[in-house]
Amino acid sequence: MRQIDNPRVLAFEVLAEVELKGEYSNLLLPKFLTASKMSKNDKAMATELVYGTLRMKGLYDQYIQNVSDRRLELIDAKALIVLRLGTHQLKQMRTPPHASIYESVELAKRVLGKSTASFVNAVLRRISEMDSIEWQGDEVSRLAGEHSHPEWIVSSYIDNLKDVDQVEQLLRANNHPTKPTLIAWPGLSSKDELIVDGAHDLAESMNAVNFDGNPGDLTAVRERRAGVQDYGSQVVVEEFFKSYQENLRWLDLCAGPGGKAAYLSALLSQRGGEFVANEISEARANLVKQVVRYGTVTNFDGRELPDSMGKFDRILIDAPCTGIGALRRRPEVRWRRTVQELKELVELQSELLDAAAEKLNTNGVLGYATCSPHQAETIFQIRGFLKRNSQFEIMQIEHPRADMDGFLQLWTHLDGCDAMFLALLHKKE
Repeated sequence: MRQIDNPRVLAFEVLAEVELKGEYSNLLLPKFLTASKMSKNDKAMATELVYGTLRMKGLYDQYIQNVSDRRLELIDAKALIVLRLGTHQLKQMRTPPHASIYESVELAKRVLGKSTASFVNAVLRRISEMDSIEWQGDEVSRLAGEHSHPEWIVSSYIDNLKDVDQVEQLLRANNHPTKPTLIAWPGLSSKDELIVDGAHDLAESMNAVNFDGNPGDLTAVRERRAGVQDYGSQVVVEEFFKSYQENLRWLDLCAGPGGKAAYLSALLSQRGGEFVANEISEARANLVKQVVRYGTVTNFDGRELPDSMGKFDRILIDAPCTGIGALRRRPEVRWRRTVQELKELVELQSELLDAAAEKLNTNGVLGYATCSPHQAETIFQIRGFLKRNSQFEIMQIEHPRADMDGFLQLWTHLDGCDAMFLALLHKKE
């Protein structure tokens, strides 16, 4: 990772990797920041530029399209990144307009050349003179435009929450910068250790803290005795672990990149039980091995586990999903996912559930979790599973936010975490 000590250049390089190579900002940016010798303020600026530009890309593209004589698809991809960065500074940051434009033009000269810099200068000057955009169409179009979300995601939120005001609060929450949440893995580190190193206590949690900075600066994180994990994901593990009994076999069926597996492993290391973390991707399985210290890590397709693995008493499916419940932390996901991908993921989730049902012992518990509140991936998925598998029943979750049907659906605007879903299913005798 090369060292970059200019926040705008660093932001551009990260965004180019995200936009052009399909990288994930929440994984890539920390690496760039760790390699840089920039001041804390400059690192904070680079972070805001990256995440803010990704979140509001849809809105900024409308600004750019409104003043440009070129259609967006005809603008060089890297020039478009520079324009979005400049628009973010003009519309969301406190940078004076003349400074936003000047710095953006200088960035364009550096990464694209003088001719493109002239185009960037002209477009940003016109945008600086615009007050706002008037949105045409229905409520979904307005919400999608103003809050920079694809319409299909907005529609899914409305279907679930059934309240436009709640949806607007959720959209705003998705666009609000968030600080990293850390977890002190039991037996390896403690909240007190992280707090001494500068973290802030999350009082309602057993092992979570918030941290305003680069997690890699903390000794416990560098030594993999603590990790970065959203509070909602921690709640999922804790609620699943409430079904603990002695001498059980536990399986995390889709364990990569390893956050929930690491927490489960640490909890079981304190109380006993056999633990297996399985991950289909060899690369991700290697990541799981780095954080799972108690138990074993296997590398199979979760739909085709070998008979030699036997059966389990507890199986957690942290299912591959659209991820539209984690848009604060993974802002680019909103632009990558499509309705067609949703359909493919729903089919995969269904296959994983049915495969897990075959590997679960009688009287066992199956936990199904998604980082998506889309009903096709949550309650409709569970209802379909129960129709196909009559030997299963819903097991009531004890969390205060669990609903009347026994499910847990967290919401970013209500709970301050990812919109995680959890269902617990009991295999009857």
